Amino acid sequence: MRSHLFLSAVAALAITSANAADLGYGKMAPAAPVVVSPWDFTVGAGVTSNYIFRGISQSDGKPSVNGNAEIRYTFSDMFTGYVGIAGSSIKLTNADTGPGLEFDVIGGVRGTFGNFGLDVGVIGYLYPSFRTAGNFIFPSNPSYYEGYVKASYAVNDAISLGLNGFFSPSFLDTGASGQYVSATAAWKLPNDFALSGELGHQFLGTTDAAHTPYSGRRNLPDYTYWNVGASYSYKIATLDLRYHDTNLSKSKCADISGPTNFSFDANASSKYCNAAFVATLSFALQAKDLK
Repeated sequence: MRSHLFLSAVAALAITSANAADLGYGKMAPAAPVVVSPWDFTVGAGVTSNYIFRGISQSDGKPSVNGNAEIRYTFSDMFTGYVGIAGSSIKLTNADTGPGLEFDVIGGVRGTFGNFGLDVGVIGYLYPSFRTAGNFIFPSNPSYYEGYVKASYAVNDAISLGLNGFFSPSFLDTGASGQYVSATAAWKLPNDFALSGELGHQFLGTTDAAHTPYSGRRNLPDYTYWNVGASYSYKIATLDLRYHDTNLSKSKCADISGPTNFSFDANASSKYCNAAFVATLSFALQAKDLK
């Protein structure tokens, strides 16, 4: 009797389970597909003790503040397009005239191929606050643009190497062509520390009398630039301590930087290319940081 009751209970349970299965009961609902937006962005800001661009101070050796933003669209696992803007306070000359703001616009495409990366784009350096006051320090607005190609290789999770090339048909709108090439290296250390450096060379051509009418055609000096530094990151903040230097003399520096830009005075001297130790505190917020 007990065996009969036991078998009947097992059969009833099996039938009930089968009916429940037919109705969809007892099954876990399928997981909703994860939708990843192809759009991404970064917004940032920072302050530096001396805004240096390729070894030449853009802020007369004084502090500078900056802000930036970039929006990206991922086309595939390999390619991402981007556009961005950035602004920095500057002082290209110790005279009262000259630009007080540099405004950059940038756009390009980044590609990833295994451990290799490639970045191709164009950047415009604009000086909307440019003004003249009856002097020849800036014979024209120095706004100009560069095309660039940046290649990178991740040796491993900690070490990456890079090669960069920039070209402008009119460096600082002088009519002189400019090419900049550099090699970079970065090493991620434990506890969010990192070491990095760059060695580059700036090639400059001959100015155009139409762009520099007060000095005529002049050969701008080529020079070598390098930097090395260490950084520490905490969440969205990064502190960078870096040493910058060039092989430019003070007289050669005066040919391409303040305070006597493009005057080519044989007695001119500029401190804008002096070796400098620079501290920079920057913040970068990405879309993932808001989740």
